[in-house]
Amino acid sequence: MLSKSSPDSFELPIRVYIEDTDAGGIVFHAKYLHYMERARTEWVRSHGVGLRAGLNDNISYVVQKMNLHYRAPARLDDQLLVKVEVTGFSRVWMGFNEKVLKADTRELLCEADVRVACVALDSGKPRRLPEDMMEILKNTV
Repeated sequence: MLSKSSPDSFELPIRVYIEDTDAGGIVFHAKYLHYMERARTEWVRSHGVGLRAGLNDNISYVVQKMNLHYRAPARLDDQLLVKVEVTGFSRVWMGFNEKVLKADTRELLCEADVRVACVALDSGKPRRLPEDMMEILKNTV
């Protein structure tokens, strides 16, 4: 179940499975990046933008930069919430703050500031964000 908690915020629930953990049942550090990627993708989808259509139009989105802070571990079977908020944008990038929270206590486990650039799929060079994405961003920041 996806939820828009406010016009400028989005939450994606995730359960921690054995495949996400190390031998001690603690979430492997790189899995947080997967959770955040899924949440950003679902944020886009929740606004009616299809990523497959963008690929057909030679549009791709790539993480340009990320600042990550691990605060506490998630463990096997935990229910998590990944929260996405838009923090800014330009003609060629979008900024997000993402938080991974323990669902039952809202304890902050991991937080990241992420910049996602829009690029031409065929060349990898920066390109303008599509108009539909610009409208979404203008309405959420």
